[in-house]
Amino acid sequence: MASVPQPPVTFSGSLSSGTSASDLLRSSSNGINGIPLRTLGRGHVNAGRKSLSITAKVRKVKKHDYPWPQDPDPNVKGGVLSHLSSFKPLKEKPKPVTLEFEKPLMDLQKKIIDVQKMANETGLDFSDQIISLENKYQQALKDLYTHLTPIQRVSIARHPNRPTFLDHVFNITDKFVELHGDRGGYDDPAIVTGIGTIDGRRFMFIGQQKGRNTKENIQRNFGMPTPHGYRKALRMMRYADHHGFPIVTFIDTPGAFADLKSEELGQGEAIAHNLRTMYGLKVPVVSIVIGEGGSGGALAIGCANKLLMLENAVFYVASPEACAAILWKTAKAAPKAAEKLKITATELTKLKVCDGTIPEPLGGAHADPHWTSQQIKKAVLDSMDELEKLNTEDLLKHRAAKFRDIGGFQEGFPVDPEKKVNMKQKEELNAEIEGLNEKFQQVMENPDLKKKLEGLNAEIEKLGVEGLDEDLKERMMEIKAEVEAEFLKGLEASGVHVSSRVGQTSMEIVKAKVDELNAEISQIILDVIESTPELKSKIEMLKIEVMKDKKAPSQESKDKIRELEIEVKEGVADVMSSAAVKEKYERLQAELKELSGGSDGSLIKQPSYV
Repeated sequence: MASVPQPPVTFSGSLSSGTSASDLLRSSSNGINGIPLRTLGRGHVNAGRKSLSITAKVRKVKKHDYPWPQDPDPNVKGGVLSHLSSFKPLKEKPKPVTLEFEKPLMDLQKKIIDVQKMANETGLDFSDQIISLENKYQQALKDLYTHLTPIQRVSIARHPNRPTFLDHVFNITDKFVELHGDRGGYDDPAIVTGIGTIDGRRFMFIGQQKGRNTKENIQRNFGMPTPHGYRKALRMMRYADHHGFPIVTFIDTPGAFADLKSEELGQGEAIAHNLRTMYGLKVPVVSIVIGEGGSGGALAIGCANKLLMLENAVFYVASPEACAAILWKTAKAAPKAAEKLKITATELTKLKVCDGTIPEPLGGAHADPHWTSQQIKKAVLDSMDELEKLNTEDLLKHRAAKFRDIGGFQEGFPVDPEKKVNMKQKEELNAEIEGLNEKFQQVMENPDLKKKLEGLNAEIEKLGVEGLDEDLKERMMEIKAEVEAEFLKGLEASGVHVSSRVGQTSMEIVKAKVDELNAEISQIILDVIESTPELKSKIEMLKIEVMKDKKAPSQESKDKIRELEIEVKEGVADVMSSAAVKEKYERLQAELKELSGGSDGSLIKQPSYV
């Protein structure tokens, strides 16, 4: 059967150009010449006409702007395309956030603003007052930020306006190209990687990225990476190791994302692979903690030759709140936990976990992000200058030695476990107490003393407690002293040395007991103040207020000081009424009653010896 020749097919519409369809679409999927209609989108065939015509509509697809931004910032240093990243400066300035312990400073700042406003409205010269207030503000700011507690540094490290990893990278690099993906199907936005140059020197940057507002935090998963993020970091480490790029990592995370999906995808395995790989990298690695470094999520990109920390950054195995909930069963003990955990840059430098501290401006890194970034840049370059002098073998030894030097070890001196030592001491103490009781019973069995005691008890029963005269009281004290002397003599004769309260007057014993109670109560008050942020904050505010107007306090300042003193006293009064203090007070009353001989007429009870 002869084939009937067909005229060439042409497109109509936006695609019509006079070119035949057979030229554009040479073959279909089955290898037969023709037109695969499914590839042309929605097609319409007009069979009524002699010539075949096809109308095609091209589906509009959203243009992918990666890696070129759609609206690049023209003010970026080095040109529009010097930083290839979807990260852009915020259009609006972030709202200022005042931390709890910074409120006294805000009061001073408000006074300065009020005086300036008054000067503008009235036209009067208040420059002296403004200068005086500004000096007081700077001094108070310096005093506050040079004596920060660990929990206050945690608050600064978590500050919403604290500069993020990409903020620092864009401030310190000449050029930066962000690299994406773990080559396993996902690009975790919580970890950002890329190649950048600092003064012409090329580095691989890897860091945990938090958001600068709620929307970004949700997008970045609050800086908590999934296994995809750690595998992306691992891919970039191997890439840098292959090409010889030094690696700079920035740590800023509460911890790895610990949801069910992450565990199913191998969160722990991903972190372990990073740890193993980082120990064997043949290029210098410098890690910088710019915010909070939590648990294995921070350590997964922190096995470096040098670990540096910003002044107000923290690095911990568990957050203070989690530690307090485990040890003290309440998150309110977080200040105490933060102090015990040793999580600040100063403490970690002493423990050789941290190799150096990078200074921050007064008020934290968010007070002057650009200045902070320049300090980071200087620290990175100085560290890299030192590490790049080492050859590959020495570099690996340097990294291994850093982690072997952490902590302290003592070998060759066997030490009993603490529990066994305490049990042994308790057994020895019980044996000593039993020996003392036996000696006391022997003294009480002395015929002469026994006869005197019986006669004295008979007189007391006859006269009653209220009828005791001075002579009888004197005889009671003499017999008591005689019993104590005999008791001591018996102990010395048997070779037992006892540090006792015998020989002290009753008033001395009472005073010692009261002093002991006061010391215990003071310690309880201090512990409660440390674990009560509100009470501690009020005390700090009171100190600042007293120091602020020390020479000539104003009436407003006096009123505020008086009000703070009342609030602090009420807080301390609540502590004094606690069950622990009441229990100690009742115990003291019982001991003092025992020292006085009791009210039942018995002269001598078995004394307590320490």
